[in-house]
Amino acid sequence: MQETILVTRRGAIAEITLNRPQIHNAFDDTLIAALTEALAAADTDPTVRAVVLSGNGSCFSAGADLNWMRGMAGASEQENREDSLRLARLMRNLQFLSKPTIARVNGAAYGGGVGLVACCDIAIGVDTAKFALSEVKLGLVPAVISPYVVAAIGLREARRLFITGEVFDAATAARIGLLHAAVPATELDEAIERQLYLLGKAGPLAQREAKQLALRIGGAELIEAERIDTENAALIARLRVSPEGQHGLTAFLDKRAPSWVGSAAE
Repeated sequence: MQETILVTRRGAIAEITLNRPQIHNAFDDTLIAALTEALAAADTDPTVRAVVLSGNGSCFSAGADLNWMRGMAGASEQENREDSLRLARLMRNLQFLSKPTIARVNGAAYGGGVGLVACCDIAIGVDTAKFALSEVKLGLVPAVISPYVVAAIGLREARRLFITGEVFDAATAARIGLLHAAVPATELDEAIERQLYLLGKAGPLAQREAKQLALRIGGAELIEAERIDTENAALIARLRVSPEGQHGLTAFLDKRAPSWVGSAAE
């Protein structure tokens, strides 16, 4: 069976690669568990100085896997809450990881993929990448990833992108703060190496404290994040089992438009 993630070491760098290229590195419970475990291992390994997160193939991550979504549509509210809490734990662990993290955004990122990018300290992407927070098109909201995306792009941009669900390009992602830079694909690895070079010049203890300082001053506290995650998991679970959420998920899985398409402009 193909491993859902690949973990390689290059000196003091832990490279974690989402490895489901045939389905655009989409999330399911197995990938979430494997990525959570890999991040925990890197966090506690004293020989790891930095983590680089990327995707195998042409996409970074397309968000939720179709089969996983099909399971969510048929699950109870309690099962959906527990499922969302596992994803929330992954995002929270990435956000508060004690080591510097770099998102190497090799292609499109949607939904939860955007969440992963937002949780990393540094995000460099190819200039052809596309992004979207398209949950509202399914009658849902980007609940679990919302604290990290809002922190990355700001409230004003988040409000627009959360309610339109529109696709935006890498230049826009860089302008609003989701990416720190958008570069040609041929220059992506060079740009990542530049960031690793800069990280390597800093003291690891000071670096860890500096990261926590920025998070704390910015209002991101671990205990508060856990409370918000619990609330957001309950929210998305409630919406998934609601009539609108059920209709939206079913329409998406059946590859047809939901009944509300076009109604806002009428």
